[in-house]
Amino acid sequence: MLLVYRKLLRLYPAEHRQQFSEEMIAVFEDLRSESNDEKLIARGRFWAREITGLISGATREHLRALIGSHARLPLTKRRFTMRNGFRFPKTTIVFMALILGCVVWAIKKGEDIAASLPHVSPPIGPIQPAHSTLLPPIALYLAVFYLAGLIGWAILFALHRSGMHRLDEISSAHK
Repeated sequence: MLLVYRKLLRLYPAEHRQQFSEEMIAVFEDLRSESNDEKLIARGRFWAREITGLISGATREHLRALIGSHARLPLTKRRFTMRNGFRFPKTTIVFMALILGCVVWAIKKGEDIAASLPHVSPPIGPIQPAHSTLLPPIALYLAVFYLAGLIGWAILFALHRSGMHRLDEISSAHK
């Protein structure tokens, strides 16, 4: 089976083969040795996955060699789910667009309803800005928590410089 894999590696461009073939064979050997203990169906899935991956990888490398190494290929296989490199799945964009559309639709409906009502009350004058009473307590809370963190850090720093490590050195000297 390794012979088949080595023959299929010839599908890759020569430069890619020279650079990565030994590593690809080593990884394949590790995976193949792990799959040898599994059932026949699992080994068949393993072979199908490896062969399709090898063929698609060789196709991508040939396209990359023709187009250039820095060009993005539109045919690359991308998952539609979350990966380690991303915080959100790509479906988030679809849901956000859907929510935006619903908000725009609701605003339009509200404007239509407001336009259909008779104007019986006089218009309201300009709204005067209110003074915020929230900012001073927030600043006070931040200062208190900053001070508490500073005190905690000072205590930990003093413990590190004083008794704990000295006692550890004394106990190791007596052993």
